[in-house]
Amino acid sequence: MASTTPLDIPPAPPETRARPKSTGRAGDKIFLSLSRGSGILLLVIMASIAVFLSYRAFIAISKDEGNFLTTLDWNPAGDPPVFGIAVLLFGTVVSSIIAMIIAVPIAVGIALFISHYAPRKLAAPLAYVIDLLAAVPSIVYGIWGALVLVPYLEGLNLWLDQFFGWTYIFEKTEIGVPRSLFTVGILLAIMILPIVTSVSREVFLQVPKMNEEAALALGATRWEVIRLSVLPFGRSGIISASMLGLGRALGETMAVATVLSPSFLISLHVLNHGGGTFAQNIAAKFGEADEFGRDALIASGLVLFVLTLLVNGAARLIIARRKEYSGANA
Repeated sequence: MASTTPLDIPPAPPETRARPKSTGRAGDKIFLSLSRGSGILLLVIMASIAVFLSYRAFIAISKDEGNFLTTLDWNPAGDPPVFGIAVLLFGTVVSSIIAMIIAVPIAVGIALFISHYAPRKLAAPLAYVIDLLAAVPSIVYGIWGALVLVPYLEGLNLWLDQFFGWTYIFEKTEIGVPRSLFTVGILLAIMILPIVTSVSREVFLQVPKMNEEAALALGATRWEVIRLSVLPFGRSGIISASMLGLGRALGETMAVATVLSPSFLISLHVLNHGGGTFAQNIAAKFGEADEFGRDALIASGLVLFVLTLLVNGAARLIIARRKEYSGANA
């Protein structure tokens, strides 16, 4: 009987040497360092601005004989100095709200038309023109508003007073050229319209085509596709675009100073003369103010700085807490 020989078992392969962990490319390290440094530099700049504004504002407010938040007068050069931001805060908020109410619906409609309705030969030139409008300097808008917009708004003001004067807000109790917060709001709406439109258009163009095609396959009309697929996906973009526009409306200077007839008086009649904004007041009074007067203006600038941060922070909070705004469920 033949003897069986054990099978030749090959020796176990030597243990593979552990590969050293990749240390990353030099380009990645440089890019990471530059990105991190840019973020830190931005925070440092913002903190420096906040410290500077707070320091100069403290000097002014400590010598103010009035209530900085509720006083209706602005006279830092008086003896004693009395000034407050009540009128400026009211005018800034009211004019910005008017601008947002007018601009955002129109801007979203234009963005939807360009992205989903207009033929390609028309959509591209129209988008290009809107982008160019965003680059027009503020002073050009201001000159156009003073020479063209203001005279032609007199008829609109009379019409609003006739049919909506019962609302008290649109009751016109003064006569004359309409250099009012309502006029400022319309001008600001025209100025922020290109920004909101451009950002919203880019967001709408990012909607997954599969979502739209699925809705069309189920028999949805074009409006139903926009309502069920496009708008839910683009809500966060619309909010971001609106906040960008609101930021420009809050801080607009030369256009407002050219159109508005300022006065330190709070009135809910938005068609009447008067009112003021933070940026307009700083631009109008900074050149003739002494050192203490400039500190007072810087104090008002600090309030505008905080107001802008609060608005943007609130927008980010809304987007973060409402998952349906992120577009993930579109």
